[in-house]
Amino acid sequence: MPDFRDIAQNLAEQEHICIRPLPMRAIDPTTGTASYLGAPCKSTVASVCPACADKARFLRITQCREGWHLDHEPENEKTEPTEHQTALLAARSDLFETYQQAKADGDEEMMSGVREIVADLDEEMKASGFRGRLPALDKDKKPRRARSTRRRQDAPNLPRLKVAKTTVGRTYTGGHQPSMFITLTMPSYGAINRDGATNNKGEVVGDGSPRDPDSYDYERAARDVVHFSALFDRWIQNLRRAVGWNIQYFATVEPQKRGAPHLHILIRGTVSRDLIRQVTAATYHQVWWPSHDRDSEVFPGDIVPVWDPAKMTFTDPGTGSALLGFDDVQDLLDDVEDLEPAHVVRFGDQMDRADIRGFVPGEKANRAVGYVTKYLTKSISDILDTDSDRTRRHYERLHAELQHTPCSPRCPVWLRYGIVPRGATEKTVSGRCKGKAHRRDTLGLPGRRVLVSRQWSNKTLPDHKADRAEFVRQLLASVGIVKPDTSHLQLSVVKPGDRSAPPRDHLIMAAIAQRKTWRAEYTRALLAAGPPALQDTSAIPVAA
Repeated sequence: MPDFRDIAQNLAEQEHICIRPLPMRAIDPTTGTASYLGAPCKSTVASVCPACADKARFLRITQCREGWHLDHEPENEKTEPTEHQTALLAARSDLFETYQQAKADGDEEMMSGVREIVADLDEEMKASGFRGRLPALDKDKKPRRARSTRRRQDAPNLPRLKVAKTTVGRTYTGGHQPSMFITLTMPSYGAINRDGATNNKGEVVGDGSPRDPDSYDYERAARDVVHFSALFDRWIQNLRRAVGWNIQYFATVEPQKRGAPHLHILIRGTVSRDLIRQVTAATYHQVWWPSHDRDSEVFPGDIVPVWDPAKMTFTDPGTGSALLGFDDVQDLLDDVEDLEPAHVVRFGDQMDRADIRGFVPGEKANRAVGYVTKYLTKSISDILDTDSDRTRRHYERLHAELQHTPCSPRCPVWLRYGIVPRGATEKTVSGRCKGKAHRRDTLGLPGRRVLVSRQWSNKTLPDHKADRAEFVRQLLASVGIVKPDTSHLQLSVVKPGDRSAPPRDHLIMAAIAQRKTWRAEYTRALLAAGPPALQDTSAIPVAA
């Protein structure tokens, strides 16, 4: 028989509220009173919290729709800094000068005290709404490492135009202003088995497992997925230079059955299909790292480098000599003539069959938006879940290859190749990296599932959420329902041991009761507003 928590969770799912609310302590600075409320967990995975995942997806749908067929240049509205922010920055500037003087005098005690004060100021400045990075007190600029920028001989040339600031596409006769849908995939690493299933085009698709696992290029597949995001950045850069205007994009990353990533990209405006194919064929990303081929591993087995506290670095367990650091090896490579990159990443060479379509605003465009955002509520492990033993073995082998593929200059996997990664300490474990690229449930796929350009809708997700809340607030106000302003409340996470905090069951019950009240008020406001309001709310899936 179900217990109370099962019934409460089931009712919460029916009412579309968070099933894992976080207890928060709210203090009213005007009255000094404290209360407790439940904050949504904000998970984007439906298997963790369906309500929060759906709300996150609806926000992405709203963001996607607003920017795809935008017919005017987005306006940048900057908020004027407050007097408090200005005072904080002025105080930080004075402390910066004090720190530099103490550094010149060699006053370590003064420098330590200034660092503590500046750290507190930075936290206060961020809490006030300040964004961006603040200059470090003693950050030394490293010389930029120069590498060859000449195009590879095996890549076709691209037209290069000066990129104009415009972000809106061409308007055709009749006032039509279409935009485009593009799918990019990675190259083949080996033939894939067919399981008899068909896709929406009637084509037989594979189950993801290779026909011949021994000849499948796992090393290239692992490296490609690690540097996939850098390749997409280069593709966007090349496309903008080829067309001569600042193309804006909304892209989602999904894994194919074989474990390789592919992109669904919406771009504002139109570009010829031939030019898109040309740009894709000519786009590549060169990885200028030390060689990390599997046959060049220095410590492939149980014998691993050891940390030497005296030398403050890792040493060879056999000779006791210190290993070279990542930057030291890079310096040695600078002197090598005709240096070749450690790896070159490219997209697949089947762009003649790629999915490239144009859309005008309407029902078909809405279905395309739904298709692009379809898998955002599923984790990578859910998408790659399989009942096939041979496909499961393929994923395991790809994951094993990723354990030998460095994901960044700070990756501890470099120790397998006798290279000390950047920022290594005595806590660094040779060959074990906590990055997402080495996890079995992600198979190297990037952490961000959605890639959006800065001027797509000119709004952040909190901005879109605030727009929906404002719509509901104005609708309720039209029938005399005024919600209290809670923006002045100071929220903090409930600390362990706070006996006044309510249990999660109480938070769920309070949220259920509140949701029913809100829904009744929202329905009353919609009926009072009439049919036009009902039509306007179609773009706001969970406004209440």
